[in-house]
Amino acid sequence: MVDKMQWINVLSTRPSLEAAISEVVEEAVGKLSTKANLAIVFISSAFTSEYSRLLPLLAQQLKVPVLIGCSGDGIVGTNGWGQAQELEAQASLSLTLAYLPSVNIHPFHVIAQDLPDLDSSPNAWIDLIGLPPSPTPQFILLSSNFASGINDLLKGLDFAYPGSVTVGGQASGGGTGNNIALFCNNKLYHQGTVGVALAGNIQLDTIVAQGCRPIGIPYQINKCDRNIILEIDEQVPLVLLRDLIANLSESEKILAQNSLFVGVAMDEFKQDLQPGDFLIRNILGVDPTTGAIAVGDHLRAGQRIQFHLRDAETSAQDLEFLLKKYREQHSSEPSPVGALMFSCLGRGQGLYRKPNFDSTLFRRYIKDIPVGGFFCGGEIGPVGGSTFLHGYTSVFAICRQNGNR
Repeated sequence: MVDKMQWINVLSTRPSLEAAISEVVEEAVGKLSTKANLAIVFISSAFTSEYSRLLPLLAQQLKVPVLIGCSGDGIVGTNGWGQAQELEAQASLSLTLAYLPSVNIHPFHVIAQDLPDLDSSPNAWIDLIGLPPSPTPQFILLSSNFASGINDLLKGLDFAYPGSVTVGGQASGGGTGNNIALFCNNKLYHQGTVGVALAGNIQLDTIVAQGCRPIGIPYQINKCDRNIILEIDEQVPLVLLRDLIANLSESEKILAQNSLFVGVAMDEFKQDLQPGDFLIRNILGVDPTTGAIAVGDHLRAGQRIQFHLRDAETSAQDLEFLLKKYREQHSSEPSPVGALMFSCLGRGQGLYRKPNFDSTLFRRYIKDIPVGGFFCGGEIGPVGGSTFLHGYTSVFAICRQNGNR
């Protein structure tokens, strides 16, 4: 009989770190029928002064060959009644234990200075991670901040490991330095990226909910300079944008003042663009003199863009659309056993005005699997076949056996 993958998540809200650890370990170990070979832990920033105590306390009660984790201003987990919870303003600890048979589990920690030049060969990146590209690994990454070199790392992994899936998020904790914690096996870090590569009989499916809806029509960039759009559809960008906003409803005009974004089409050949076909990026500013628009990403002439709006209703509709699509497309594949959720600090109750929105909606469509995760300073997930660092996004990684043994 083929070993079955097992995935357990337990959430504790005990204000004492010792009590929280005892609770999650005892319950999680009790639910597994065999020993876990991977642990993923997320700890609330309410325990900032106790980050250094987490791993020694865990080691006293939990023996697991690979552990990664990080801090978060909000923690996601599954409570004793099997309900997903997003705890944004209280002490909490989320522990995922997994038994992954026929899977090579390879942990690593890298810092920006370790990263090869982007012109380097794939072998330089493979040497950095210490894992061959076949069988194709799946990556879970937890990084400190932009200085960690996370954008270069994502490009390097896509380059060296074609076909791999990479998900994760940037640790949060109310600041920088020691307010951010990254964990890899028995070590605590405050900088860089910790990760785990999973290769073998495993598949991570992803849902990347960017929470925006398009307005107007797609345009083509005629001229640009790095991240500055100089001409679209042979028009001055700011003039075109002002005309577009003038034709919006009054509620949309108000929304456009603070929640206007640019969506970059990821498939230059696709005609009928749908939600999920765009990489959403911030508008950083405009130049009233030239009419140029600055965007939070490097662009090139020929790319298609479309302006987008974001609000709670749109974010909910976007996630629900993607969940329905996922369920329809994966109905005949092996059932998922668990999931990780990486959600932006800008979502949650601040966006929806109610708790547990994204996680509850997720479990409405992907039923009866445990969910763990945290609220991130930036979310990592694929769009259009490439991996990006996002903002205001919820990224779900859904774990299952790939059925190809």
